[in-house]
Amino acid sequence: MKFPLPGLVAAPFTPFRADGELALDVVPVQARALVANGVIAAFVCGTTGEGSSMTNDERERVTEAWVAARPAGLKVIAHVGHLSVGDSRALARHAQDVGADAIAAVAPSFFKPTGVSELVAWCAQVAAAAPKLPFFYYHIPSMTNVTIPTSAFLAEARAKIPTLAGIKFTHDDLDDFRATHAIGGSEYQVMFGRDELLLTALAAGATGAVGSTYNYAAPVYHRMMRAHAAADHPTAEREQARACAMIDIMVRFGGQPAGKVIMKLIGIDCGPVRLPMRALGAAEESALRAALEAQGFFEFASKRAA
Repeated sequence: MKFPLPGLVAAPFTPFRADGELALDVVPVQARALVANGVIAAFVCGTTGEGSSMTNDERERVTEAWVAARPAGLKVIAHVGHLSVGDSRALARHAQDVGADAIAAVAPSFFKPTGVSELVAWCAQVAAAAPKLPFFYYHIPSMTNVTIPTSAFLAEARAKIPTLAGIKFTHDDLDDFRATHAIGGSEYQVMFGRDELLLTALAAGATGAVGSTYNYAAPVYHRMMRAHAAADHPTAEREQARACAMIDIMVRFGGQPAGKVIMKLIGIDCGPVRLPMRALGAAEESALRAALEAQGFFEFASKRAA
């Protein structure tokens, strides 16, 4: 099932209040900002969205909020992965019922698939619960420890999952990415998910990408992609270097918790992260802002929409 996504797909942060409850009134602000900064889709309730830290009811409410808030031109991909295939199927059905544009699922990560056939069978059951929606397999071995090559997955899954649209490839194995892209051709979208390696992935054939930093730094990636398309390699490499410097700062300050603070710094307060992650303290937030200012981040940061 073709579902082309040629451009940047943001993985939005789920907004929480200080008490940990959902702050869904922030979602329309997030959605408008993505469109204003040229992002074409939102991949909700995934890793950045802390989907694994939410109840199914909360995940359904987040998906509903994004579907209701999406401006023209913004697609919503609901991540429905779960340890339980039954819960994953329920989330998939819900996403279809409320009008999401596509679904995606990570592999189960406690009892793991032992081979490609088991992974394909699991994904097929999830996809079948939403037969009208394109399905993406979400490959992120750093979190799931499921290392089955996506090239092997796609080679088998394309004949067994009628709604298969492609793969969200969040890994640094570029040989497997190239092989998967070659197998998929123009029929399947292989979305690259490592923001710090996007330029390398473009050279390997990527046309679309999913990432957390596209929430607050889409302009630098757009400049990089335009420069790459124009064969302006010095400009493309300079913009990727800026992105990598920003990501290095984010990682130094804790990764995802720092990303939520960065959202607040661009004017969209998504609240704290949930346990077991730790939110940054006031002094850490100040130090993060100073590091970003020194790097020139606010010169290329995404702008909040009116």
